[in-house]
Amino acid sequence: MSTVGAVLAEEPRVTHRESAMRRRIAVVGAGTIGASWAAIFLARGHEVRASDPSSHGEVFARRFIAEAWPTLETLGWVVPEADIANFSFHASASAAVEGAEFVQESAPEREDVKIRLFAEIDAAAPKDAIIASSSSGLPISRIAAECRHPERCVIGHPFNPPHLIPLVEVVGGDKTAPQAIAAAMAFYRELGKHPIHIRKEMPGHVANRLQAALWREAVHLVAEGVVSVADADAAIAHGPGLRWALMGPHLTFHLAGGDGGMSHFMAHLAPAVQSWMDDLGTTPLTPAVQKIIIDGVADETGGRSMAELRRWRDRKLIEILRVTAAR
Repeated sequence: MSTVGAVLAEEPRVTHRESAMRRRIAVVGAGTIGASWAAIFLARGHEVRASDPSSHGEVFARRFIAEAWPTLETLGWVVPEADIANFSFHASASAAVEGAEFVQESAPEREDVKIRLFAEIDAAAPKDAIIASSSSGLPISRIAAECRHPERCVIGHPFNPPHLIPLVEVVGGDKTAPQAIAAAMAFYRELGKHPIHIRKEMPGHVANRLQAALWREAVHLVAEGVVSVADADAAIAHGPGLRWALMGPHLTFHLAGGDGGMSHFMAHLAPAVQSWMDDLGTTPLTPAVQKIIIDGVADETGGRSMAELRRWRDRKLIEILRVTAAR
């Protein structure tokens, strides 16, 4: 059995700067998410075998990795034995997963596509390999429906860009073995990620649902004329978002309770917060509302290209990650 397949959940976390045993990792689907995954796998010293049906898949993936590499080096996340030359591209998913210990699937978010692809991967991958999907909201129970070995299939949902953002949501299905969840959690920890175990399948998992809840109210406030798109974004980026880079809503409110913590917060502020919750909006994303948001974002970005925005985001993420890594 491979090391990944045998690891248990209590494996101690490995930091980015520590070297790990080199493994063969397959990346199936090498677009923006898959190529980003490939970059961090390579940086950690692993061999990466990738596949993508696009005629430009290999060129895109290699360019993405090359552009991400200096950022990973700046953060100190490239181990001494890491080498971009450990990347190879293959004509099919079956070929890419040959001899792989861990498979990260990042195909388009379509259930029918993922079901077919998982069946192909399951048939070709070594029997003790873990197969993870980057799906942002689909249940692994459905994705692995046609697999002969669904017990080794999990959701391993990253946040964009995966080579920088630590969070990975790990979700098992109705046939996933506990050992597979434990092995996936340990593998992501070894990469320096912060995996969380989602204990029940839900559409959108957890973090996307939390994002959706916040965005729903932001859309409502914009549509009601309460605030502009730019100011709604500023209300988060220059307010609670700064705290959220360090802690989630529960710990934030625990500190808001002063020396009494969450107990004091609940005793004194729960009624007010409940009144805000009761008044939250449910504005649907009609074509008219979509146009308001699209036009507002265009105003907010001021003509900056997507490439410029990505560079700005990644530069700021590096600064934030340096701070949060030191806690």
